[in-house]
Amino acid sequence: MPRIVAKRPPRPLCRRLRSCHRHVMAGDPGSGWRRIIVHADMDAFFAAVELLDRPDLRGRPLIVGHPGARSVVTTASYEARRFGVGSAMSMAVAMRRCPEAVVLPPRFQRYKEISSRVMEVFSSFTPLVEPLSLDEAFMDMSGTAHGSPEELGRKVKERVFEATGLKVSVGISATKFVAKVGSDHRKPDGLTIVPPDEARAFLEPLPLRRLWGVGPKTEARLLDLGLRTIGDVARASPTLLASSLGQQGPHLIHLARAEDPREVIPHREAQSVGSEETLEKDVIGAEAIRPYLRRAADKVAERLRRHGVVARGVRVKLKTADFRIHARQTRLSRPTDGSAPLYDAAVGLLGSFDLGEAMRLVGVTAFDLAEPTAPVQGELFGPDLSRRRLDGAMDAVRARFGAGAIRRASELE
Repeated sequence: MPRIVAKRPPRPLCRRLRSCHRHVMAGDPGSGWRRIIVHADMDAFFAAVELLDRPDLRGRPLIVGHPGARSVVTTASYEARRFGVGSAMSMAVAMRRCPEAVVLPPRFQRYKEISSRVMEVFSSFTPLVEPLSLDEAFMDMSGTAHGSPEELGRKVKERVFEATGLKVSVGISATKFVAKVGSDHRKPDGLTIVPPDEARAFLEPLPLRRLWGVGPKTEARLLDLGLRTIGDVARASPTLLASSLGQQGPHLIHLARAEDPREVIPHREAQSVGSEETLEKDVIGAEAIRPYLRRAADKVAERLRRHGVVARGVRVKLKTADFRIHARQTRLSRPTDGSAPLYDAAVGLLGSFDLGEAMRLVGVTAFDLAEPTAPVQGELFGPDLSRRRLDGAMDAVRARFGAGAIRRASELE
């Protein structure tokens, strides 16, 4: 079974933990460890950063998210999670479950600052670091001179705490999938080591939701097939799953059997830039949705220009009042970082939605990003030039006076 490492007390180590330490080292490299893949995941990261800066709130339930009944929870401290509060939950539901919680708005610049320290720590172990988000990353430690998997995990946890004062949970195995499942196995402050020859047994009893890529819809299909655990999927017929899930079926079987050859890819570039807004009141119809598309397109275009990239596709996301999500996307005739082309494409997608329903969220995403090549001739003349001058002027005003310093008249209406 996996080596679930006891959480480390302050030094000196007690005799009991030394015994556990020797037991874990039995799974050191050389006994089937062709690769050593580490997945590190910060514990309730945004909430932990807030508590780092506000130690007076320690021990109290904390919710990070914008206040307001129509907002959603960004993350919650473990004290709040005991009341059933979780990420992406409606703030109204969260406050009913935990009325005594402290609610703080997110401070993403502060989270990015701490995240950069965390990633620097990871990079001190190996250049093969693949960030998945601000608070988690894969590392390929194969061939590094940092000792056994258990010693590696201990060092990662210690150095992250020394650099940030925060705790991280770590999973170590020979594949990305099993390492990721391991990091979540004993949160918070956990360290789980799954030797390659024990990986399938480790996955066997776990619920379907722990399979990477299985959401509510896929889970329902698997349950309809009589599959209840990851072990059931591992033993399932590839033909049966392919008939129900298409190409995803055989892929899930491989994961369930702890077969995951994917490499750790360092410095993965962002593939999309998006902006979405949960509305104060539900809206119905294209006319009511368009101002929010305009605002989102402005934000996305500004971020594209700031990062020096252009987009070749646009996606619109709408969430209904009963929390069903619908999305449509299209390819652009030419790459752009302009607000107007993004907005025009987004408006063009509205006709493919059922706009008779009430909507509570509107979002725009620019995808398939690339570095700009030589200017397209059409952008040098006529309305395109005026639009680019307007975008540039708005960027300059916002850079000097803040994001809310200038608005379009349509927003005021």
